[in-house]
Amino acid sequence: MWFISDSSRDSSVADITCRTMAARHLLFVALVVLVAHSSEAVKARYDNYKVYRVIPANKEQVKLLQEIEESNNGFSFWTSATQKGKPTDIMVPPHKLPEAENMFNVFNLEHSIMVENVQRLIDEERPIKKFRSGAGFGWDDYYRLDDIYDWLDSLAAQYPDKITTVIGGQSYENRQIKGVKYSAGGTGKKIIFVDGGMHAREWISPAVNTYMLNQIVTSQDPDVRALVDSFDWYFFPVINPDGYEYSQTTDRNWRKTRGPGNIFCTGTDPNRNYGYQWSTIGASDNPCSETYHGSGPFSEVETKSFSDFITPLGNDIVLYLSLHSYSQVILFPMGYTDQHLPDYDNMLAAGQKAKEAMATRYGTAYDVGNIVDVLYPASGSNLDWVKGVFNTPLPYVFELRDTGRYGFILPADQIIPSGEETFDALLALTKYAQTQ
Repeated sequence: MWFISDSSRDSSVADITCRTMAARHLLFVALVVLVAHSSEAVKARYDNYKVYRVIPANKEQVKLLQEIEESNNGFSFWTSATQKGKPTDIMVPPHKLPEAENMFNVFNLEHSIMVENVQRLIDEERPIKKFRSGAGFGWDDYYRLDDIYDWLDSLAAQYPDKITTVIGGQSYENRQIKGVKYSAGGTGKKIIFVDGGMHAREWISPAVNTYMLNQIVTSQDPDVRALVDSFDWYFFPVINPDGYEYSQTTDRNWRKTRGPGNIFCTGTDPNRNYGYQWSTIGASDNPCSETYHGSGPFSEVETKSFSDFITPLGNDIVLYLSLHSYSQVILFPMGYTDQHLPDYDNMLAAGQKAKEAMATRYGTAYDVGNIVDVLYPASGSNLDWVKGVFNTPLPYVFELRDTGRYGFILPADQIIPSGEETFDALLALTKYAQTQ
């Protein structure tokens, strides 16, 4: 071992630091030049990326997986390690496969391969026939942001007496957060609020959101009409428009917003950025982390502007539903603490009704419970915010299909069945909301 004096060590460290900073600056400049001269973004590919399912057997293995996730060393955690016996899904690039296998074996982690080739899933996700502008809107494919917004505008034009286009905020890249209000008329009605597309790669969320909106507007079932028309409704299919569009055009596995994180990592997890119990637990201060909570509560224009839109409505919202994927779970607050709220039993009872309805058509099994109990601790979520600030009686997250066979890359032929069963669950919650 070589030893050096303190002064020499300090000089060496300073020299290395300077050279590192200079190299990073040159890299940054090179990247800026590259982007500036690129006429079109290169689409990320995931050839031979594998998704492992790892099942920790004890608290030590859970902690190990959590540390690996936080280190951002090239593994992408599709689901986080939370407790022993619960699966953790990890996407591993080809060049890291030997390292992953070695790690699993050294630490005696039970593991199996869930997805052999992520790119193959991406290639097979959508039908061969792609949506063409002017060809109509349906639920056999996933749509670009402008197509979704055009469809919302068409609803307002077709049903001007009931549908109003509303702007719920804006994004870092100056896109609108567009939604619609549905009202059959009358005053003093309670509000049901449904959002989607918070995490960019969860494409099934906007698709199911628009499917259910279409059912709300067009259903001819007299029982559905009577139930639906007793509330005012707000639907926002995509509340992270920059991220969603980026996942469509550039990186299918993008999760966060597109605002600045730091010089090397872009974006914030909007579901860790809301200003209620921000950064308490289950969020990262590392800008490169998938769960980066931002530089402060409501630091992101998306969460700030959207929360500003909701605030005047907050005391009238009786049911708030946020659509995510994947895992097939129905969650309710709080996420920042394992202490149950005084109305825990009421939220659980309504969630059980939704679970039963979700299984009626296809037998799709969901779990239901408090965020911490069923999933993991997570602070700064919109669900905790609406509960903590407005005491919304029935706030829920639906983590939609599936349980890991496809993960975030759910084939488009599952949009309609997922939409059908989720609409059944929404109606069950709506009926329960009449009692609140």
